[in-house]
Amino acid sequence: MKHSPPQATDAAKAQAFDDNELIRTAAKVTRDLNAVRPVIYWSDLLVSTIVGYGAMVAAIMLNNVGLAILAGIVSVLALYRAGSFIHELTHIRRGSLPGFRFTWNALIGVPLLLPSFMYEGIHSLHHARTRYGTVEDPEYLPLALMKPYTVPLFVLVSALAPIGLFIRYALLAPLSAVIPPLRKVVVERYSGLIINPEFRRRPPEGEFKKQWYAQEIAASIWAIVVLSAVATGFLPLRAFLIAVAIAAGSVVLNQIRTLVAHLWENDGEVMSVTEQYLDSVNVPPPGLLPALWAPVGLRYHALHHLLPGVPYHGLGEAHRRIAEALPKGSTYYRANHTSLWGLVMGLVRGSSGHAASSQSTAAN
Repeated sequence: MKHSPPQATDAAKAQAFDDNELIRTAAKVTRDLNAVRPVIYWSDLLVSTIVGYGAMVAAIMLNNVGLAILAGIVSVLALYRAGSFIHELTHIRRGSLPGFRFTWNALIGVPLLLPSFMYEGIHSLHHARTRYGTVEDPEYLPLALMKPYTVPLFVLVSALAPIGLFIRYALLAPLSAVIPPLRKVVVERYSGLIINPEFRRRPPEGEFKKQWYAQEIAASIWAIVVLSAVATGFLPLRAFLIAVAIAAGSVVLNQIRTLVAHLWENDGEVMSVTEQYLDSVNVPPPGLLPALWAPVGLRYHALHHLLPGVPYHGLGEAHRRIAEALPKGSTYYRANHTSLWGLVMGLVRGSSGHAASSQSTAAN
């Protein structure tokens, strides 16, 4: 019988204790924060949507370039916030917010060609303990271990997302309905908001299959109508391009946020709860800018991985309570960071250092 070295056994016990202590404390002090408050969800979504589309109209109508650009920036931020509720849709319990999924898709998902089926059923895999950071995680890419040019490329490619989505829904969706081999490709590779190029999505089943098809058909009709309106001159090309630029801006902003949501240092190994937490990022107060680039609770991304059942409006209070309950030197504090710029530069330095180390090893 093979025995593990004493050091390895001690390390495993210490890791298990760390995991249990962190989880137990977090769960204990936040037990009353799991309830969804509908008035917050509805008011936040509706105000963000009204501001976002209102500012988009202003950006299209204004003749003053400076004011039009300002309106465009407001629209990007507001629609980005409204769009971020797609993350909440994957976590809220069925029945806790009647009509919210339909309304979000009608106001944001379908018009921006990002219906919720693109994320639902995908994000849950990212939270599966034995999948996080592995090749089976659709939302993980070891960016810190890749070539330095990967970081800027990761962001720049996202600017083309609106074009790709029009192709996906106006062309590939109807064609795949009559070409089964194409349908298989569309479902596996072009039906999820993923960053792992190795991931392949499975076909939908049960009740979710009905939701998927209804959302996909609606998005396909919308994409065809919009492009037809542009082609016939009913929708001015200038207005269309401004709207596409605003949508692209929201996607790029989300991609930048994704870039710093984790440290991206895992190379496919199964990680413990604590390791997953420390590979994720909190950017808590007093910083104010994270409220713009990581809205709807996303500034507490590490905490969210620890307590995925806490709704976004409870994460700030959850962070405060856990920080009070644990000593300053505890593991919990090690996931807290101060700024977007610091995280980006850390990722760039990490990828550059890894590339230099790989070259050195190859040379030897």
